[in-house]
Amino acid sequence: MNIKYDKKELLKHKIKHVDIKKFNSIPLIDSFDDMAFQSRNLARACKIYDKMLNDKECTNILCLAGSLVSGGLKKVIIELIKNNMIDVIVSTGAIVVDQDFFEGLGFNHYRGFINVDDNQLRQLMIDRIYDTFIDEEDLRVCDMTIKQIADEMQPGAYSSREFIYKMGKFLEKNSKNHESFVYNAYKKEVPIFCPAFSDSSAGFGLVFHQTDKTNHISIDSVKDFRELTEIKVKSKVTGLIMVGGGVPKNFVQDTVVAADIIGAETPMHKYAVQLTVADERDGALSGSTLKEANSWGKVDQGFEQMVFGEATITLPILASYVFHNGNWKKRNEKRLNQLFS
Repeated sequence: MNIKYDKKELLKHKIKHVDIKKFNSIPLIDSFDDMAFQSRNLARACKIYDKMLNDKECTNILCLAGSLVSGGLKKVIIELIKNNMIDVIVSTGAIVVDQDFFEGLGFNHYRGFINVDDNQLRQLMIDRIYDTFIDEEDLRVCDMTIKQIADEMQPGAYSSREFIYKMGKFLEKNSKNHESFVYNAYKKEVPIFCPAFSDSSAGFGLVFHQTDKTNHISIDSVKDFRELTEIKVKSKVTGLIMVGGGVPKNFVQDTVVAADIIGAETPMHKYAVQLTVADERDGALSGSTLKEANSWGKVDQGFEQMVFGEATITLPILASYVFHNGNWKKRNEKRLNQLFS
C-alpha cells in the first residue's frame, strides 16, 4: 500500500543527543575487561584513552567520519572539547557543515524510518540518512550561509581550519544556539581540519561563491596538510581517537611521513584507538588495522586498539568512561589555533 506522507508529520520528532555526564560507564567497562571479543577490546580502548589524558605531553587528536552528529553524538564531541579531552579535530566536511554547523544555525535532524517511499521524500524535499530525516530546505539555508561567510572574506587561499574558525565566529554573532562543536572549538581555540571540505554543504556554498565572485576564496587542502603536520612536529607525542575511517584517518596518520619528508624528526603516533565497523579483509583504508599502519611508520605499537563496533554505541561508552574517571581535570588547554595567529 502506497502511504502518502505529510512533511510536518515526518519532521516531528527531533534527534536527541546522548549526554555522557548522565551515565557512568566505568562499571560496565570494568565488567567488559573480564569478557571477550569486542567488549574486551572496548575496555582496552578506554584505558588507552585514559592513558592519553594522563600523559601531559600528549596532544589528543579526534578523527570523525560517518553520520555522527545526525546520529545523536553532538554532545559527546562538545564535552570532549569543553573538558580538554581533545586538542585537535580532523573530520569529514559533512559532519562539520551539514550536521553540526547546520544544528548550530538552529535546524534539526529528525527520527525517521527506513521502510519509507524515498520518491515521496524527494518530492517533499526531505533527505534521508538511514533512519534519520533532514529538511532539504533547511540545508539550502546552510549552503547559502557558507556562501555568505565566504563572500565576506578577503580573496585568497585558506586552510579549512581558517574557514571553520570563521564559521565558529559566525555562530557566536548570529546564532543563539551554542550547542555546536564548531562553536565550542572556536571558543577553546581547538583547530578543526576538513581535508575534503567541499565534499559537503560547504561545497555547494563555495561553488556558488566562486561562480558569483570574480575575486574569490578557495580552500587549500595542502595548507591543511602542512598545518596539521606542524602541529604533529611541535607536539611530538600524539594520540589518536578515530571514529570511523576514510580521509580523516589517513590524513592525520600521514603527518608522520610528511614530517619525515620535510626533514623534521617526529615520532610515530604513540597512542591510537579506532572505532569502526569496516572490515580489514578488502584492503580498504577504513578497516585497515593500526598494526598495519605501523608498517608505514605512522602508528607505534603498544598502545593501539581496534574496536569493531558502531559508533553510536561505542563512542558514548568510551567518552563516559574517561569523563567519569576524571584524568582530564589534570590537563591544560593547548589552544593550538594560536599556533597560526
